[in-house]
Amino acid sequence: MICVNTGNGKGKTTASVGQAIRALGQEQTVAFGQFMKRDNQAGEQYMLHKLLGELFFAPGDGFLTKPEQYPAHRATSEKILWWAKERILEVDMLILDEALYALSADLIKREELEELIALARNNNTHMVLSGRNAPKWLIEEADLVTEMTEIKHHYKAGIPAQKGIEF
Repeated sequence: MICVNTGNGKGKTTASVGQAIRALGQEQTVAFGQFMKRDNQAGEQYMLHKLLGELFFAPGDGFLTKPEQYPAHRATSEKILWWAKERILEVDMLILDEALYALSADLIKREELEELIALARNNNTHMVLSGRNAPKWLIEEADLVTEMTEIKHHYKAGIPAQKGIEF
């Protein structure tokens, strides 16, 4: 199955981590890659390292904020794509967190993501993709799409990001 967690609300990464835990509980093998995110910044990364070892990969440079950062971010995104292609043949589930952010920032190309989806389908590997702004073609291609909708967020009330909630 191809599953997509998208929308402007919190919970896309959390849902993806939960999916990994559920699959591991069924004795499935899981690979979890994170676009954009630097390693060792968030609580889920610590736990995913412990649970998955080399099947967790987060070589990100942070979020793309300036055009001059594009070449470095594209190079890092290519590393994750290569890593994902290598792992997709040996796992039951491949999760690519913030893949949709990378796609919308043109750090990965539609053709590259379509190739991964085809590999997943051909190898009976479940694939979970997360990030804002899922394109229409991906929504149509996916088997399951969940949209996280923000109703209220503490940040708007001046409360900063909280350990264990945002990171």
